[in-house]
Amino acid sequence: MQFIVETEQEAGGRWLAEVLEIPGVMKYGATREEAVANAEALALRVIADRIEQGEQIVEPINMTLAA
Repeated sequence: MQFIVETEQEAGGRWLAEVLEIPGVMKYGATREEAVANAEALALRVIADRIEQGEQIVEPINMTLAA
């Protein structure tokens, strides 16, 4: 599985990171790195839940930051 983490800084300064391939996986952070880490952690929780429920097969995971 390969996922792209897209980031964006809001006018107020906080960062938003979104994993494009998993709907609803978006997290905020005070820094870009914090937002990415939060989004990655949430994505892994969602994937783990899907695997436990038999909705997704197990395969290697790779996350890439969008430029």
